[in-house]
Amino acid sequence: MRIENDEVCIFIPTLNEAPTIEELVTTFQRMGFHHIFVMDGNSTDGTPDIARKAGATVRQQSGKGKGNAIIEALEYIEQPYALMLDGDGTYAPADAEKMLRPLFSGFDHVIGDRLENPGEGALTRLNLIGNRLLNLMFRLAHGRDLRDILSGYRAFSLEAARQMNLTESGFEIETEMAVEAVRNGQQIEVVPIQYLKRPGTETKLNPVQDGFRIFSTIYRLAKMNNPIFYFGIIGLFISILGGITGVYVVYEWFQNIEHLPLTVLTMLLITIGFQIFMFGVISDMILGFHREIMREMELLRPPKPPR
Repeated sequence: MRIENDEVCIFIPTLNEAPTIEELVTTFQRMGFHHIFVMDGNSTDGTPDIARKAGATVRQQSGKGKGNAIIEALEYIEQPYALMLDGDGTYAPADAEKMLRPLFSGFDHVIGDRLENPGEGALTRLNLIGNRLLNLMFRLAHGRDLRDILSGYRAFSLEAARQMNLTESGFEIETEMAVEAVRNGQQIEVVPIQYLKRPGTETKLNPVQDGFRIFSTIYRLAKMNNPIFYFGIIGLFISILGGITGVYVVYEWFQNIEHLPLTVLTMLLITIGFQIFMFGVISDMILGFHREIMREMELLRPPKPPR
């Protein structure tokens, strides 16, 4: 059955979005969405008042950062489905039906793909390259190609969102949501969307600093989702250091120069690197066993009643 608009909460995290928030709220209202929830990050340009006058329910978040806004908002949303998008005017309300449609078919989480056909001037070359690299890293670390893990346009069931253990406070939150959706075995759909040039608000994203944080988040969260990747990288790095010192020791040995302490260090580095790698292998086996148990338990659950 089709999800009715009254079952959907339009969720908009904001921070100084005064030039765009009124049009965004009124557009969704004209489309028949009556539950519009704005979680504001303590804007100084009057964004909350503008959103409230336009007809949205507005709350001020207690913490800082987009991640905290999303985590706090999940406690207030009452509708069974949510459509989340930024309040800066870069995402088109016209894509709402496209984003929600997979939920009708039983998908848990929908990601809007900005990168397939971004609008002119919407993404710089640096943005595109950075996004491609981060998506490649995610695919290697977590085994899924979600095409645009940093997209802020998402649709999900409230049940699926509350399965996620979300802790990131900043822009890393979209990455964590993607990781948690994969880790919990949720049905994920990716749909191409419009991505528009920012109409008048300044970006809060620092491409280098936030890009590094997102990269480290992808790697750090792989510890629980793909331990052989996480520990394998550490083990490989330590073993390479051992190999480099080993090459030097052998070269010096051919010159009739012995480095006994460095030889011992080389053997320790190679041994420790191998042991860490094997720890990743064992952890991966345990994780696979755990997932198999969870699948068996899921099969034992009674089916959900039809909507």
